[in-house]
Amino acid sequence: MRNKSMTILVYIIIGLAAVGLFSQLFGNTISFLSRILVTIVIGAAIFGLLYYFFVRRNSPTNTEDRKKYKQAVKQSKTKYNSTSSPIPKKATHKKKRTKKASHLRVIEGSKSKKKNRASY
Repeated sequence: MRNKSMTILVYIIIGLAAVGLFSQLFGNTISFLSRILVTIVIGAAIFGLLYYFFVRRNSPTNTEDRKKYKQAVKQSKTKYNSTSSPIPKKATHKKKRTKKASHLRVIEGSKSKKKNRASY
């Protein structure tokens, strides 16, 4: 029951916000657009500062990892791209081997006589 009442409350707040936005947009368009623009600029400045001081400064190994990654990509490219463009080789004539007579002997057996296993 509590979850349902929270959902209704959230929808009411979103509806009131939409009504306020449209009333500001149609009633006072210039000031609305200037507020939106100022909000976007301030948000971008805060995001840029936080990114610069916390994300970029706290990762000194980032450049080392990036160098290792680039080297691994380079090695992978040289390994796998070399097979895609094979270098044409000169046709070399190989001497054919002559077959030597095998020194095996055939022993005659009674394989041609099959046993009738159903008679046992």
